[in-house]
Amino acid sequence: MLAFTKILRFEKLIQNPVCLFRSLHKEPIPVAWEKPKIGWTKLNFDGSSKGKAGKASIGWLFRNHKADFLLGYAEPIGRANSIIAELAALRRGLELVLENGWSDVWLEGDAKTLLQIIAQRRQIRCAEAQRHISHINLIIPEINNCILTHIYREGNRAADKFAQMGHLCGKPQVWQHIPPNQVLSIMHEDAEGKIVFRKR
Repeated sequence: MLAFTKILRFEKLIQNPVCLFRSLHKEPIPVAWEKPKIGWTKLNFDGSSKGKAGKASIGWLFRNHKADFLLGYAEPIGRANSIIAELAALRRGLELVLENGWSDVWLEGDAKTLLQIIAQRRQIRCAEAQRHISHINLIIPEINNCILTHIYREGNRAADKFAQMGHLCGKPQVWQHIPPNQVLSIMHEDAEGKIVFRKR
């Protein structure tokens, strides 16, 4: 368990133990989005970078313990690689956590290496990425209880959809209480605990 100034649990970052023997017929991995506990708010975030030009966007959404939609966000951020996009998505989401006064927050994304860097408070060489990481590490201790976990992309489909929508937005767009139609089916499947299998 890794701790920030207050409480940061990095519980499920490593979802699968290392296997010493590789199977010729690997079983697919079952992945499902999980609801937070009562009183908690869950943020799923994602970043997207496309093409040689590196046009990037970010997206995320907040849900409660009933999987009810609270807040969603999509924004084009210009040219950036996928690492910067992921960090920008988390940073902006955390800023909204503070703005809304949420005190018990579960943060979840699909960029495992970046989550490890944040949880372990490691320094990296890329100055722009480090600026985002430093800002993130300043915000997290302001949250009373904060869990940071990794999930495979198959369980982060709603956030990915918001990030993809960001490519089509001319400016930042926010949805409150009522999600856009593009994510309704994914959110319903998440709320029902649908399992999506990930090929190894």
